Amino acid sequence: MSQKIPQGDPIAAAARKAAAQRRIGTSARCTCGETRAEALKRKDEDIICAACIRKRIGKTTMDNHHIAGRANSPVTIPIPVNDHRARLSVDQYDWPKKTLENVNRSPLLAAAACIRGFIDTVMYLIEKVLLWIADLLEVLDQHLTKSRGSKWWLDIEDTFTAGAFDAQK
Repeated sequence: MSQKIPQGDPIAAAARKAAAQRRIGTSARCTCGETRAEALKRKDEDIICAACIRKRIGKTTMDNHHIAGRANSPVTIPIPVNDHRARLSVDQYDWPKKTLENVNRSPLLAAAACIRGFIDTVMYLIEKVLLWIADLLEVLDQHLTKSRGSKWWLDIEDTFTAGAFDAQK
């Protein structure tokens, strides 16, 4: 049976996003280009992201993200601070509160948090590490098709087309 990844409360998520947006204002942007409200701060009259603040003071721009939530596991992975604040921590706010906080240290809730954290982290990594490659390959295929024809790979050395491409010949 196929099952989709459960989504959190969309109303609560929209309320959190709106509160963050009100805090920094609409159309807010750091000089580095960051626009996610959760990663931005108002410093005097300027808008600046967490990463730029840290760069200014000579600190690391990485955070240690508790994959399963601090209450459930000490395991952390380094994540860019803006992504930590605007993506992975936001994802955790969508978890059931009882699971994220796990006040009684239930091993079942800790296990649920590990699964949720793993899913959130894998989805983040897919978006950050893999999707751009698919986009690049599709653009490159379009370019090669336009410049060399619809079967452009047939003109390339056999070593390139060996293996997975043999079935397409």
